[in-house]
Amino acid sequence: MQLHELIKQDIRYKEALNACMNCGMCTAVCPAAEFSDYDPRILLNLVQSEDDETLEKLMKSDYIWLCGQCMSCKTRCPRGNVPGLMINVLRRYSQELGYFTESRRGRQQYALHKVLNGNVLGRGYCIVPDAVKPELHPEQGPVWEWVYRNMDEFYDRIGANLRKPGPGVLREIDKDSLAELKSIYDETGATEMGEKIEKFSIQKAEQLGYDTDDESGMDKYFLDIYKGKI
Repeated sequence: MQLHELIKQDIRYKEALNACMNCGMCTAVCPAAEFSDYDPRILLNLVQSEDDETLEKLMKSDYIWLCGQCMSCKTRCPRGNVPGLMINVLRRYSQELGYFTESRRGRQQYALHKVLNGNVLGRGYCIVPDAVKPELHPEQGPVWEWVYRNMDEFYDRIGANLRKPGPGVLREIDKDSLAELKSIYDETGATEMGEKIEKFSIQKAEQLGYDTDDESGMDKYFLDIYKGKI
């Protein structure tokens, strides 16, 4: 199947594109366009071309990962187009086809998958305090570093129930709830998507010379893409 026909199968394609007339209203209001090379008007132009070579190049680039998903474009378009939604379509097929590994920002999907999905399925939260390591998040500053080093004492003081059973903020999520979360991932296709991201990321790591047979090799790949080194 041709690439432009493939992406049309996603219901969001129909919701996102209603004949763009290139007025540029989306670009004028887009924060990402102000601070990067991203331009939602150009994005819809490229998609409307239905040129498979252009679409493949787009899905292999950093371009589709620059959108911040604020959906400001939706509020201003006189035709009801939603470039931010089209970005979701392109990202989906970039992941399904393995194109995301061809760009620096795309490769960061592996780190996002390992952190967020690992937190959700392992702990029941998108973000857990003990995963926000100061060496990976220097922007948090010295106050957070102190909190991180004194985490149990700090969260006890503020009345949280960190990693403990029972009620309260940051409590330990019971096994039945975690199993329910896993079943939601399975039914919605999130588990399959995560497996594809892992598979294509391992292949890319091998191409770049990382030892994927050793767990430390993929750990190094994770850190390098997380820090933007590759």
